[in-house]
Amino acid sequence: MTSSEFAYTGCDNLEAMTEAVNYNRFLIDCVDKHVTSPQERILDFGAGRGTYADMLAQRGTKPDCLEPDGELQQLLESKGYHVVDCETPPASEAEMYSLIYSFNVFEHIKNDQEASEHLTSLLRPGGTMVIYVPALEVLFTSMDTKVGHYRRYRRTQLNRILRNAGLEIVESRYCDPIGFFATLAYKFAGNDDGTINTRALKLYDRAVFPLSKALQRVTGKMFGKNILVVATKP
Repeated sequence: MTSSEFAYTGCDNLEAMTEAVNYNRFLIDCVDKHVTSPQERILDFGAGRGTYADMLAQRGTKPDCLEPDGELQQLLESKGYHVVDCETPPASEAEMYSLIYSFNVFEHIKNDQEASEHLTSLLRPGGTMVIYVPALEVLFTSMDTKVGHYRRYRRTQLNRILRNAGLEIVESRYCDPIGFFATLAYKFAGNDDGTINTRALKLYDRAVFPLSKALQRVTGKMFGKNILVVATKP
């Protein structure tokens, strides 16, 4: 996976998202429940600033990081993470990962099918992959354009991509249903520069997201701002 295939173009938004405490905790909880041992090999695919790697490390598990942006690679290395490129196929199962997670990265990759197949080749038999992406093209806004998104996903679309890569779907659901309506409001408000309002983000994260997380148990098969898929390699 080379740096030409995806890169972050909205690092200010990436930094702003570190303020989304409840949202970030929800995501890392989705990974942490699949961690069976602090010593297992885990890969953060598209690690960015290391927000989620840091949270996982605080819980006693330090992942490897794959991040194509040169400046972000240096930041990750300064934090002590092993930054990998994964261009060379693993020589043995011992070099493969038992858990790979990727949060809001696939939408940055032009050939997402190829990327999913590449990640599958890095995953041990019986290993788990956790993927989280933006949902539904109707929600495509100036924010998506600013950060270099090629698309937003339907749940069945992402399921198909991962199945075609040789994975079995364990869990698949839309997340953050209130965020669906908040994003529509953002879209029709005409915010042209795609910048995240940190104050609004923090308010939503503290006051609204916990309720939205509870509601997704009901709306998970229907709609939401994002999609979470958990898959395993036979």
